Amino acid sequence: MSASAAPEKAAGSGGELLYCGATNFDAINRKLAGGMQGNLVSPTRLRSLMGVDIVSVASGCTACHCVALGADGRCYTWGRNEKGQLGHGDTLQRNLPTVVSELSKYKIIKASVGKNHTVVVTDDGKSFAFGHNKFGQLGTGSLKNEIEASPVPCLVTEVTGVACGGDFTVWLSSVEGSTILSAGLPQYGQLGHGTDNEYNTKDSSVKLSYDPQPRPRAIAALSEKTIVKVACGTNHTGTF
Repeated sequence: MSASAAPEKAAGSGGELLYCGATNFDAINRKLAGGMQGNLVSPTRLRSLMGVDIVSVASGCTACHCVALGADGRCYTWGRNEKGQLGHGDTLQRNLPTVVSELSKYKIIKASVGKNHTVVVTDDGKSFAFGHNKFGQLGTGSLKNEIEASPVPCLVTEVTGVACGGDFTVWLSSVEGSTILSAGLPQYGQLGHGTDNEYNTKDSSVKLSYDPQPRPRAIAALSEKTIVKVACGTNHTGTF
């Protein structure tokens, strides 16, 4: 078929997801007998997503799980799940993309993943998170549950974007005066609040720890700026 005769995809429609690399999620980043098996050395179609229009994919170098968003707003997750980071209400590993059923009533338009947590954004500005919450990286305002295996609401409104680091999360919001907020582990200053919240846990010796921040907090140093993009590494944040 000539280029001029090829059908054009409608604006905003998705495409087909191709996957390559490690598929043995039990072994990724772990030293196990027998080494890595089942690697996909070429881009490969995932059977469970064939025919599904995908508009966005999220993963990360510290993560052993993936998120794919469909053009219809459905959220698919797969991979390692010991901390509930897939959002299915359990800690069972999924080797194939599976719809997060508790998000089915929402249209999910953005997603980001950390080491063991996931945060998504809906088309009406809500944000939900699931997975590891030991450091408050889910932004729920609470550390009561170290693992949230089902989606829980984040304490950020009018969300326009999200980015996850290893154990922290940064949100963009259209609320005046709170355009960029962060929560989670502050150990390396990645939350941008001018402190790493370091303290000594013992009186008789030095044993340092870092006070987690479970409630999303606006970054005061950027309060006079209009932030339009944010990206996170394992332990750092960049904005413009």
